[in-house]
Order: sequence, then C-alpha cells, then structure tokens
Amino acid sequence: MSISQFHPPASPSPASSMRLWRPAAQRNLRNQWLKMSACRKQWTAACSVGTSHANSLVDSYLSQTFVPMMKFGVLSDVFDIKKKALNKLSKQQSSYRDKLLSSYKEMVAAVVEMVNVSRSLRCYMKPSSGSIVQFSGSKEDSKDSGDCGGIPVFSFWDISAFEKMAEELVEMFKREVMLKRLLMMELVSLSSEVPQPVKLSWADELYQGEFDDLSKCSLYSTEVSELILPRLKEDNLCISSVSHTNQPTADMLHMYLITWAAEVNIDTHRRDEILAMVGEEIRLACF
Repeated sequence: MSISQFHPPASPSPASSMRLWRPAAQRNLRNQWLKMSACRKQWTAACSVGTSHANSLVDSYLSQTFVPMMKFGVLSDVFDIKKKALNKLSKQQSSYRDKLLSSYKEMVAAVVEMVNVSRSLRCYMKPSSGSIVQFSGSKEDSKDSGDCGGIPVFSFWDISAFEKMAEELVEMFKREVMLKRLLMMELVSLSSEVPQPVKLSWADELYQGEFDDLSKCSLYSTEVSELILPRLKEDNLCISSVSHTNQPTADMLHMYLITWAAEVNIDTHRRDEILAMVGEEIRLACF
C-alpha cells in the first residue's frame, strides 16, 4: 500500500478561492524572484570588488616581504627609505583588509536575503471577518498550505516547483560563501611581522554579527556553536578549515586569488538556466 493511501489528498479549494489566490500568488512570486535577481547582482558586484581588494592586499603583502631584499639604487641614501616603504605598504594592506572584509560581509548579506526569499514563495490567505479576501506571506491557518492545493500558478509550475528552483540556486551561493570565508581567513591573516601573529581560527567571527547572519542560512549551528565546513560541488567533500602553513607562499596566494574569482561552487550555466526558466514561467525577462 502506498503512502498516499494513508494520507488522503486535501480537498480542492473552492473555485472562488482559487480565482482570488492565483493573482495574489503571481504577484508574490514576481516580487520575490525580482528580489532574488537583485541579490544575485549584489553578490556579483561584491565578489568583483572583493577580487580587486584581495589582489591589492596580496600585492601589498608580497611587496613587504620583498622590500628588505631590494636594491634601492639612487634612493639608498634616503633616510629610512626601507622603513618608510614598509610602513606605507603595511597601511595599504590594512586598508585593503578592511575593504575585503566589507565585500565579504556584503556577500553574506546577499545570501541571507536569498534564503529569506526562498522561504517566502508561498501565498497564504489571511483570516478576515469582512468581505474582502486578503493574502500574506505568513501562515495563520494551520490547514492552509499556501499553494492552493498544488495548482499551477502561471502556466505549468506549482509553488513547490518554484521552491525547488530557488533551493538549488541558493545552495550554490551558500557553498560558495563558506569557501570565500575559508579564503578570507588566509587573506586577512597575512602579516609580514616577525614573529608571526596568531592566525585566525575557523571558530572566530570575521566581523561582528557574522555568526548571526550565517545561522539564518543554516551555516552556523547555535546549539553547538559550530560552523559548517566549506564544500565543493563536484565531490561534496568537506574542506579542512585548518591551514597547514604559518604563511602561504606566493604560489599559494595566487591560487587563492584564482579560486576566489572562479566561483567554483556556482554553476553559472545552471544558474542562468534557472533564472531564464523562472523568468519565462513568471513572464518576466529582466533576469
């Protein structure tokens, strides 16, 4: 005997309720997917700016490591030229570090909003004593599934189909933001000081309120105070959050920068395909 035989299907909504529900659900879906598209653009912009800051931060750090070995030629007689150059580069690195953190924070904010959108696709009827039927994104009746019995909202897709598309899209960005965090730990820990300062731990917040933001995306467990380890989409294996060297080499830093810019967890073809399919279904071509 199948599971469906144990749970009889819900009785269909009255035709009048269906006619009222569909326009409200359509408006909500269009609004939420426009927000999703805006979040994707916010992420792309923050990632691009972050790439620039990451490159500048690495350049400043590497220059500091090379200065003591450099020949200054005609500048050799300038008083404290090496010290002044190192101080200037150190200030630049500190500035780029702050800017990179700001870009990362913007990317986390984009993912938080994506998660909020993915959870706001259903349209619920609001209990009312008057004659006007109203709808909202919050569930007030335990019997209201928010999908009007699974009917198509526009042409073909029901609410659950939109939710599956949103979930797949959001999962890409959730994985990528944790990989970005791993790279952030290495980049913001760079220092030419001797002895080397203590490196950041995976359990350290990179900015105030970061863990609150990540918990909204189910990337941080408040119950056990642990962060989800970064994963790669190809093999689904966790990546160690523990660095194996005190300071990465120039080649390692170059690889970090390549990985940051490559967005390895975001399947751009599939991302664009999802947005195109949704745009066609909800009759919006602005994605």
